[in-house]
Amino acid sequence: MTKMTTSEAFVETMAAHGVTEMFGIMGSAFMDAMDIFAPAGIRLIPVVHEQGAAHMADGYSRVSGRHGVVIGQNGPGISNCVTGIAAAFWAHSPVVMITPETGTMGQGLGGFQEANQLPMFQEFVKYQGHVNNPKRMAEYTARCFDRAHSELGPTQLNIPRDYFYGDVEIEIPQPMTLDRGPGGERTLNEAADMLAQAKFPVIVSGGGVVMGNAVKECIALAERLGAAVVNSYLHNDSFPASHPLWCGPLGYHGSKAAMSLISKADVVLALGTRLGPFGTLPQYGIDYWPKDASIIQVDADHKMLGLVKKISVGICGDAGASAKALLARIRNRELACDATRDDRAREIAGDKAAWETELNEWLHEKDDYSLDMIKEQGEEAGNWLHPRQVLRELENAMPADVMVSTDIGNINAIANSYLRFERPRSFLAPMSWGNCGYALPTMIGAKCAAPERPAVAYSGDGAWSMSMSEIMTSVRHNIPVTGVVFHNRQWGAEKKNQVDFYNRRFVADELDNPSFAEVGKAMGTEGVTVDRLEEVGPALTRAIDAQMNDGKTTVIEIMCTRELGDPFRRDALSKPVRHLAKYRDFV
Repeated sequence: MTKMTTSEAFVETMAAHGVTEMFGIMGSAFMDAMDIFAPAGIRLIPVVHEQGAAHMADGYSRVSGRHGVVIGQNGPGISNCVTGIAAAFWAHSPVVMITPETGTMGQGLGGFQEANQLPMFQEFVKYQGHVNNPKRMAEYTARCFDRAHSELGPTQLNIPRDYFYGDVEIEIPQPMTLDRGPGGERTLNEAADMLAQAKFPVIVSGGGVVMGNAVKECIALAERLGAAVVNSYLHNDSFPASHPLWCGPLGYHGSKAAMSLISKADVVLALGTRLGPFGTLPQYGIDYWPKDASIIQVDADHKMLGLVKKISVGICGDAGASAKALLARIRNRELACDATRDDRAREIAGDKAAWETELNEWLHEKDDYSLDMIKEQGEEAGNWLHPRQVLRELENAMPADVMVSTDIGNINAIANSYLRFERPRSFLAPMSWGNCGYALPTMIGAKCAAPERPAVAYSGDGAWSMSMSEIMTSVRHNIPVTGVVFHNRQWGAEKKNQVDFYNRRFVADELDNPSFAEVGKAMGTEGVTVDRLEEVGPALTRAIDAQMNDGKTTVIEIMCTRELGDPFRRDALSKPVRHLAKYRDFV
């Protein structure tokens, strides 16, 4: 037991848990603790807006595997973080949201910046620790950090601001490390028997493979089975794209090769994935989820087993440990799929080649609206660039070790077809939360965690406008990234719904934008506007060179046509039937 102030107990506990960076905006609510961050080895990175801080903590956590930490002023500073913490929740990121609150003697009086801060976050955190006595400062701080890792998601540490002051006799808790196992013997044996009898096994490699550092184990199991491996939605980095068994992602604007192959499966091993509903929806008119296959699901959270898809076996375990245990059980067995290995290898290669050929030839969208826009803008805007061609050029120019974040939106969704990675912790997206303004701040956090890696953020012009102020954070604090802005002057994803369901009656979807390259320059970045296809790849190469060698952030503004890909949810809308006379023309 050591005598110290409660601020010292708070800071020392964070240091014991390995915290070296935090994101937020300074405030009087935690100033006593902030005063000693630096001597504890903790760098507070000030942001422009607290939502950006939460996204940065998420990106930092997803790339490093360590805690991401965010803090802000009580009341409005904290409430600004809710959206970013929700995104971290759906990404299973161990983010700790520190929420100083109104002092205990002022609570309930409606004072300055007073709010009930626990209900704000209860939907999006795995645990809420409220310091109810200064002597418990270190206890609750440590528990929030431990639970973030053990529960695989954000936690909230709520501290009355007057509890940062005063002396306590305290012992600093050390981190509790959870040792995750492979699952139960019965379910592992059942799954191994099922795999041994499979003639056309397919593996879905999910986010748990990335978070569990289990790509090596997934590869070994796939190679023993000769199984096609598809990525779960927005986890394109969960299996190396250069591997012959890799087939690409499922879900929205995913890989037709992946969809074709999983539709033929008699056994599916869903490794480290909850099989989220949005990631298994029909796409390209293909209802690809196999109706008669046996499904083996592995997830560290038992509540996810069988929640979305009917399963045959559910294994509550770590993705890597489970894959290793399954491999041990089938390695020396005679497998039914051994007899079909060569045929399946040819089928995998053929489906992948067919999809690549289709992507190469898919130069632009072919619906009537997109063709009208291509003609109109080709005449008026000097043949602006087709998004699919741009995405292919960007893909071809990406360095091997790149990290890419994508925002929500039409072109960003289409990018799912073109983003391939060789190592995990490389692809960051807002997952099922789907919020705009995600990509740039998240990539700044990722770059802070891995400064040796190239960092690229994709964003549409609408989403970019929500978060581009964080360019100043990048410049001020020497965290260089490359922002790619698809400038097509519209809210494309929602506009597609107005095309398909509302007879092209466009309401509130047009964007009149400035030059984002010039705005970037005003904030201290390099800026380039690209309106020729042959300049796309070289512009990205130069920007990454400036990032890695000169420490400079670059905004690449790409002038795109207004053609539109498939909407997010065809199943979520229907053409209206109007009953009131004044609305009857609006059908």
